Amino acid sequence: MRTADFDFVLPPELIAQRPAPRRDESRLLVLHRDAGRIEHRRFRDLLKFFRAGDVLVLNNSRVIPARLRGANARTGGQFEILLLGENATNDWWAMLRPGRRARAGAEIALHDPKGNPAGICAAVIELNDEGNRRLKFSGTPDIRGQLDWLGEAPLPPYIHRDRERPEDRERYQTVFAANDGSVAAPTAGLHFTAELLEQIRGRGVQICFVTLHVGPGTFLPVKAETLAAHKMHEERFEVGEETARIVNEARNSGRRVIAVGTTTVRVLESIAAQNNGKIVEIAGKTRIFIHPPFQFRMVDALLTNFHLPCSTLLMLASAFAAPGETRGREMILSAYAEAIRERYRFFSYGDAMLIL
Repeated sequence: MRTADFDFVLPPELIAQRPAPRRDESRLLVLHRDAGRIEHRRFRDLLKFFRAGDVLVLNNSRVIPARLRGANARTGGQFEILLLGENATNDWWAMLRPGRRARAGAEIALHDPKGNPAGICAAVIELNDEGNRRLKFSGTPDIRGQLDWLGEAPLPPYIHRDRERPEDRERYQTVFAANDGSVAAPTAGLHFTAELLEQIRGRGVQICFVTLHVGPGTFLPVKAETLAAHKMHEERFEVGEETARIVNEARNSGRRVIAVGTTTVRVLESIAAQNNGKIVEIAGKTRIFIHPPFQFRMVDALLTNFHLPCSTLLMLASAFAAPGETRGREMILSAYAEAIRERYRFFSYGDAMLIL
């Protein structure tokens, strides 16, 4: 398939810049795959679509305050740093802006969010083929321990902020976040409240967790002309014994597995593909690229947000709309057209979509 097949026009005013006042007050578009029918609901109505015995799987990765600011120690030129992944203590890969000024050997004196000197320096020691920089931090035993006061929420580029707003630190994080590591939120989980999760459990639904640390590649559009030519970004994941047992038992007894977010789908389907359709306790990395046609082994229903044109997330949703076929693209783009007509909010702080 061609990348251009997944393009669509989105009015700029539908790109959500702020979250809903309450997590469960977002809107919910429900797509019934078999009938091709759409319902318009509120997110709190999600409860009505569960039944006893269902398994709900969520990604409990916690977003770290990965955006840092500083100035070239020699010239004073300003930099914005987005941490990507830790190699070792005080040794990280990062994206820098403006990148052209971040040459090997440059030293960046970090500032706190108010612009005050932090007494911490980041030296550029290496560049890779993707244009990212390897940074060595000094002035602290471990930069990770300084991020809560020094860093800012790593909001995606389409959410325009000069500086972090107080609401972003709390709202760009799921209520069940537990394991540090993401530099982007698993956004389908942002709609849940602790109360709603308890109500879901009260319906006889088992809730379990996987961890996939979301990287910045999740926001990047596919630039290759065809899907076959696209190189998928790599992300780290982990699944424990309890989740493996719960999901396998559900599959063996014919009960539904409902995934919250494309990240959760990627974890479950990656493991199943490598273990004869079973989930096992494991920690690893995945580059799985799910697009039409794709035959899903583990997931029966998907809760997700509305995604960027030509993104891998949109392609995954299209694959899920019609497993093993290519017509899911038309179903999803038709649902997106309906969402645009109904003025749904798109992307990370936007509304949600349930595919049944």
